[in-house]
Amino acid sequence: MKLKIAENQTNKCNNLAFALCMLSYLIGGTVATLMSAYLPVAIPELLQKVVSEQELGEIGAYLNSSFIYGWMVGGMCMGFLSDKIGRVKALSFSVGLYGLFTLLVVFVPHWQVLLAYRFLAGMGVGGVLLISTVYIAEIWKEDSRPVALGILAVAFPIGIVLTGGLNVVFSYWKQAFWLGVLPLILSILVFALLPESERWKKSKSTKQQTRSSDFSPEIRQNLFLGTLIFGSVLVALWAIFSWIPTWIQNLLAGVSDGQKERGLTMMLLGMGGIVGGVFSGFLIKKLGIRTTLILTFLGCILACCLLFLTNTSFSSIIYLELALLSLFFGISQGSLSSYIPSLFPTIIRATATGFCFNIGRFFTATGVFFVGTLVSLFGGFGNTLSAFSLAFIFALLGTFLSKDTQGRMVE
Repeated sequence: MKLKIAENQTNKCNNLAFALCMLSYLIGGTVATLMSAYLPVAIPELLQKVVSEQELGEIGAYLNSSFIYGWMVGGMCMGFLSDKIGRVKALSFSVGLYGLFTLLVVFVPHWQVLLAYRFLAGMGVGGVLLISTVYIAEIWKEDSRPVALGILAVAFPIGIVLTGGLNVVFSYWKQAFWLGVLPLILSILVFALLPESERWKKSKSTKQQTRSSDFSPEIRQNLFLGTLIFGSVLVALWAIFSWIPTWIQNLLAGVSDGQKERGLTMMLLGMGGIVGGVFSGFLIKKLGIRTTLILTFLGCILACCLLFLTNTSFSSIIYLELALLSLFFGISQGSLSSYIPSLFPTIIRATATGFCFNIGRFFTATGVFFVGTLVSLFGGFGNTLSAFSLAFIFALLGTFLSKDTQGRMVE
């Protein structure tokens, strides 16, 4: 009887932890994509003039790259921090960080200040996505862990759906950034209500320290392959997510102001990702990690070619193609959220996972930074985005070289 009561209490704590982590992840998805959705209207207001496509591309590249650089720094620093002070404290701090600097956008006077705010918000989002994944991976039962992590990864595209909804509801872009109040409240709840990971406490109680010997040849190989796979996906995914609203706006030039179409586009990207993320856990259990990822990356390549190379004007078929692409995106994110943490032991899990999740963001941010220039070089946003989709080939190569862990955690 006592064992059953203890098990019920553990389940309740885990369910609460999952709910708060999912909310943190969800709002992080909205914060990450909210600026992209309003980019075509925010930049002219901040500059107080009509801007050309090239100016929009260049300043938008600064803002998008700033966020991703912050995401990279935050993911790596917060991973190290959570290995030192605990998952819950580091998660609470990360949520509060992105909440504060999202809220401050409401009062931003210049785009240069917005640049700093987006960097700091990116730090918080990077920390949340890493720590919540590691935390749930450590507290969840092994048999259902891939499904739980797949569902957790769904929170990010749900946040993108919310971005699309906010874009439709709020025509004035600064109103949408009052969203920052919610993560500030959530940060307090995380700190006050969530129990610390028992795996983390056990690793600290044995007084283990991170040493060079912790990074054995196998661990170093896992670091390389994990970084190659996740980083390649990020390069393609973030370039596409950041610039699809602007691409849509371009296709609609002279036809519509694009507000409705941009909003529906972001919602479709999110909804396809939701279905893919939920489905990913079941695919992993059925096919294994490697097979799931190989099929997913092939699907991403084909869907990108279909979307960006066959559409020169806007039509309703674009919505269907976007949904297909986002389905593969969702499967990839859900699968990688289960796979990457399982490669490393508890004592270095957050640090190593943070490295894999975020070192690729440096290349992502750098690549996205040059989108404005590449648009001129490749002759439009469509050709540029299709070029970025080639990064999935490197993810495919890394997957062929990786091992199938089935999501089982290394102690």
